Amino acid sequence: MSKVLIVADYLKGQLNSSTARAVACAKDLSPESIEVLVLADDAASLAEAAAKLDGVTKVLTVERPENEHPMAATLAPQIAAAAEQGGHSHVLGPNTTFGKDLMPRVAAKLGVAMVTDIMAVHGPYEFERPIYAGNAVVTVKAPDNQVLVASVRCASYPAVAEGDAAPVEALSLDVELPSHTRFVDLETHGSDRPDLQTAPKVVSGGRGVGSEENFKILFDFADKIGAAVGASRAAVDAGYVPNDMQVGQTGKIIAPELYMCFGISGAIQHLAGIKDAGTIVAVNKDPEAPIFEVADFGLVGDLFKVLPELEEAISK
Repeated sequence: MSKVLIVADYLKGQLNSSTARAVACAKDLSPESIEVLVLADDAASLAEAAAKLDGVTKVLTVERPENEHPMAATLAPQIAAAAEQGGHSHVLGPNTTFGKDLMPRVAAKLGVAMVTDIMAVHGPYEFERPIYAGNAVVTVKAPDNQVLVASVRCASYPAVAEGDAAPVEALSLDVELPSHTRFVDLETHGSDRPDLQTAPKVVSGGRGVGSEENFKILFDFADKIGAAVGASRAAVDAGYVPNDMQVGQTGKIIAPELYMCFGISGAIQHLAGIKDAGTIVAVNKDPEAPIFEVADFGLVGDLFKVLPELEEAISK
């Protein structure tokens, strides 16, 4: 039977939903146990939140001053040591920015290859993952005689609900951490809007929005419907919005219930980031725009005329 270790993903003392989504993937493996590893300087509140995730059998904590600010270089040796010490068969992390940096290092420390971007489980060592910018899905089979390290495509899994609280155990690891990497600062764009990667509703703009100033009309509309705001790579490259708002293959992979895009033509790379969205609504002046091929509802029109009409309809 398999024994799964999940690396907790958190920010500013709060457990990210990507952890609960990784647990959902782990449950599909039908493992003997699912353990969550929390690496922090003070793990109490994080461990309490992780212990309530349905399917989790135990939470392991490692408290060290070096874990105050999660960095891949310092976390990877601890995760590898925990997996070896606990005899885990699988080590899973989210395929987020955090996981993309961390999980390959864990695999390297354990001396194994890894499977990236798991979107479906066929068996303990057989998975589906996207290739060619999400235009195709391939089934891969990993060796079953070594530890499997993998990242989970969070957009493909719903977050598990809360269940009975699992026990929490402090873990002691005899591992030397590298000193060549140190935390300097964390710069984030603060916002009162929902998080782009977890929001049920997302409004996105593309090159057709035209300027940074014009993006205000999208922000205002998003605020009215309680949505997060995203953008295409073309809009980011043009300097309309910061790159942490980019949706697509080289940005954030999202799966909102409602995705509304304005002035986005629908390049393959962008479509790869929204393929799991529930309902896609597209507004574009070009009737031949590729976005209409995937949209559930499409409107050929000028976004600067359509958006005020939508706002008026919502107000009524």
